[in-house]
Amino acid sequence: MTIDAGPGVGDLAPDFELQDQHGAPVRLSSLRGRGVLLVFYPLAFSGVCTGELDGIRDELLPGLDEDIRVLAVSVDSMFALRAWADARGYSFPLLSDFWPHGAVARSYGVFDDERGVAVRGSFVVDREGVVRWKVVNPIGEARDLDAYREALAAL
Repeated sequence: MTIDAGPGVGDLAPDFELQDQHGAPVRLSSLRGRGVLLVFYPLAFSGVCTGELDGIRDELLPGLDEDIRVLAVSVDSMFALRAWADARGYSFPLLSDFWPHGAVARSYGVFDDERGVAVRGSFVVDREGVVRWKVVNPIGEARDLDAYREALAAL
């Protein structure tokens, strides 16, 4: 597994543009002025990923400040992400890092070259585009919603 450090706390978040589950382009830098929770996950329709995104949908989003956006990123195709979002009721953008395969995950240091997917990396990006918090978990280890709440409250 090849995972590098990626951007650290205090670094400018690498900019990117990816398509969401509806085919609409989403550019990170276009969200300046808002906080962003950027959540990388391995694959749609998998158990731990579904549990994590269900938790974001059910427990994190309802209490989230309206100036904070959640962006979830995987190497799945836009079509798979659309089917998953429709099946699970995800209203936040699911971004496809399909091609070039995992390029955005690589730029954040969370791409597992051996498996061809992202590990569970999360980044809180402030209103100026600076990384203010990050956590990287192994593929099988879910992230803590309370840690998200604490990091986002600091924005």
